[in-house]
Amino acid sequence: MQKILLISDTHSYLDEKLFKYIQTVDEVWHAGDIGDIKVCTEIEKLKPLKAVYGNIDGQDARIRYPENNIFMCEKVKVFITHIGGYPNRYNLEAKKIIEQEKPNLFICGHSHILKIMFDKKYNLLHLNPGACGIHGFHQVKTILRFNIDGADIKNMEIIELGKRA
Repeated sequence: MQKILLISDTHSYLDEKLFKYIQTVDEVWHAGDIGDIKVCTEIEKLKPLKAVYGNIDGQDARIRYPENNIFMCEKVKVFITHIGGYPNRYNLEAKKIIEQEKPNLFICGHSHILKIMFDKKYNLLHLNPGACGIHGFHQVKTILRFNIDGADIKNMEIIELGKRA
């Protein structure tokens, strides 16, 4: 079983509250708009990190992380990208990759809107953890924590880190 902390849209801000949650998981996944690469460096001091770059990220993040990250976690095929949309409203590139790769779990960020949705058409779970930075229109900083146990995605938790500003 793998315990995962899913974050997105830090925009160079690393909330001190994140550290206690990072300690409780096996890996941290970042769905893009990292901002300052120091955010990732600090997380990687504590736990393994899988990340993708987002539209605001500079060369340091784009060299270090891919635009699309497809990998296996236990028996779950995961696809992470920054701008992907959501069920019935995927962007064209994300839809093409979903149709080719057939992931069980599709993760994106960008919207700053927390979403947990099951897509019946593609038989996958879609996650967007919202945003845990202080830039953007979201009012509350959010992250997700969950377990992957074999082929099961379970114990999904929405964690609020407090108001954005």
